Amino acid sequence: MQAAATASRRRTGSVLFDAVDIAATGLFAIEGATAGAAAGLDLLGVLVVGFSTALVGGVIRDLLLGDAPPAALRSPVRIIVALAGSVLAFVLAAGSVDIPAAVLTTLDAAALALFAVTGADKALRNGSNLWVVVMLGTITGVGGGVVRDVLLNRVPFVLTSSVYATAAAAGALVFGLLGRARVPALAAMTAGFAVCFVLRILAVVFGWQLPHLG
Repeated sequence: MQAAATASRRRTGSVLFDAVDIAATGLFAIEGATAGAAAGLDLLGVLVVGFSTALVGGVIRDLLLGDAPPAALRSPVRIIVALAGSVLAFVLAAGSVDIPAAVLTTLDAAALALFAVTGADKALRNGSNLWVVVMLGTITGVGGGVVRDVLLNRVPFVLTSSVYATAAAAGALVFGLLGRARVPALAAMTAGFAVCFVLRILAVVFGWQLPHLG
């Protein structure tokens, strides 16, 4: 009976992980493709930037955990979601529909928070220690954005906006601590998401930055 209960919890955790991870994929695809369209890229360029923003963080996470091929390549779902989000952003840009900066900031913060907790969740379920849980949560959240900025020939946003990776790390840490305390996965994810999302939004609103030179 205990084995059956454990298997049931694992299935529930897997379904929850996939749902949150796919939602983050779609949000980051829209955000990345919108940035590509604003940079004047053609349809292919917009799709490449959208795909990279949406999928790279999760691919890096899975490869570091030895989970190959990565989840994005084992099922067409994430690829379809990334494609749909990128095409949507291109269509909106082609129709001269400007997505307000506040909306883009909110989408980006939500995607960052979702990916931070999924990265932390997968690391924790893989048996990783708390340091690795936080590291992989952060990498999952910011990895796609770094590649996006490199493709657009600009300094990665994560290096110029201090409370970005910091917010992802904070959310991953909260999730990791709650997960190790055996708090239910949904509650732990919700708490980690809230910490990351709220911290990022507050940083934007109040212009918070870590100490820096210059």
